[in-house]
Amino acid sequence: MVVAGSMGVKKTARMLCLALAVAAPAAILSACQSDPDIDITKLTGEVEPADTLYTQGLANLNAGKTTEAARKFEAVDRQHPFSEEARKALVMNAFVNYRQGRNDEAITAAKRYLSLYPQSEDAAYAQYIVGLAYWKQIPSVTQDQRAAQQTIEAMQAVIDNHPKSEYVEDAQTKIRFARDQLAGKEMQIGRYYLERREYVAAASRFRTVVERYPTTNQIEEALARLVETYYAMGLASEAETAAAVLGHNYPDSQWYADSYKLLQTKGLEPRENSGSWISRAGKNLIGA
Repeated sequence: MVVAGSMGVKKTARMLCLALAVAAPAAILSACQSDPDIDITKLTGEVEPADTLYTQGLANLNAGKTTEAARKFEAVDRQHPFSEEARKALVMNAFVNYRQGRNDEAITAAKRYLSLYPQSEDAAYAQYIVGLAYWKQIPSVTQDQRAAQQTIEAMQAVIDNHPKSEYVEDAQTKIRFARDQLAGKEMQIGRYYLERREYVAAASRFRTVVERYPTTNQIEEALARLVETYYAMGLASEAETAAAVLGHNYPDSQWYADSYKLLQTKGLEPRENSGSWISRAGKNLIGA
């Protein structure tokens, strides 16, 4: 019988190797071992030294062979679970999973590392990988932002638990991005309510942005939308205060220009009310 195509030939060769593995001479085992998809140690029970497997894993990683690198690191963990190489292989396996886009697997491996070696020299890196894997899964603001919140929590753990690590600066950058995503989600929902003239619900969302995310890129629009919302509700004092805070912090903003023009249509102008929650929140803004 002729096997059609290279895939058929490859499959037949694997089956032959598996069938002969138990009683195969060294020459056959060597031929089987040349197939990168067959783990010869599983066929023969052969256990390679931990340092050899780990070094091979690093070599494969450096060569861009991430799948083979993962196999080697997993073999270290499986065959030598209490060795120093197993500890290092576990965090490297988390990294390889992250490189391959297997974010959930990367998180699982990194969290396992942290549970076993919380005080080790690579704990900061493992925690950083957790944060990166969550960060990679952050979707557009039109979707659920659970991954953004998880990114913040994971990266904050890097900052809090490893303040002198080299990953702190990037952790802070990732947190800023995630917070901007969360603020963006609030803005999206707020605009939805505003378009439908559900002003109370809209104001609640815009207020959340101002109070909870005052240093994000969404803050100018949030204040302008508050001006628009309170204006529509007939709350002149709150509308004027929101415009005043917006103008104080972002005087050259187009959002401020539009808000000022809106107030003028009813003879109003930006005027801050020190007793308003907007005035208190305004002290935490970027330009304050």
